[in-house]
Amino acid sequence: MIAIELMETASTNAAHLLSTLASSIPLAAEEPKGINTEGVVTFFASKIAPILLAVLGVIFIGRASRGEISKVLTSSAIAIVGLAFIAGAATLFFIGDFLINLIFE
Repeated sequence: MIAIELMETASTNAAHLLSTLASSIPLAAEEPKGINTEGVVTFFASKIAPILLAVLGVIFIGRASRGEISKVLTSSAIAIVGLAFIAGAATLFFIGDFLINLIFE
C-alpha cells in the first residue's frame, strides 16, 4: 500500500515537472539575425588597431635605439602608405555608396 502511494506521488510530481519544463521551452526558435558587421568593424577599429600601432611603435623605437634609422624610416613610410591605402579604400566605399544611392533613387 505504501509503495503504491509513493508511486502515485512520484508520478504526479514527475508529470508536474515535465509540464513545467514543456511550458518553458519556446515552440519556435528565433531566426538568426546575421553578423553585426558594423560592430565587428568598430571593435577592430577601437581595440585591435591601436594595439597593433603600439606594437609597431615599440618595434620602430627599438630599431631606432640600435641605430637602424634607415630601416625605421623605410618601415614608417610603408606603414603610412598602408594606412593611406586603407583610408582610401574606406573613402571609396562611402563614395560608391553615395553614387549607388544617387543613381537608383
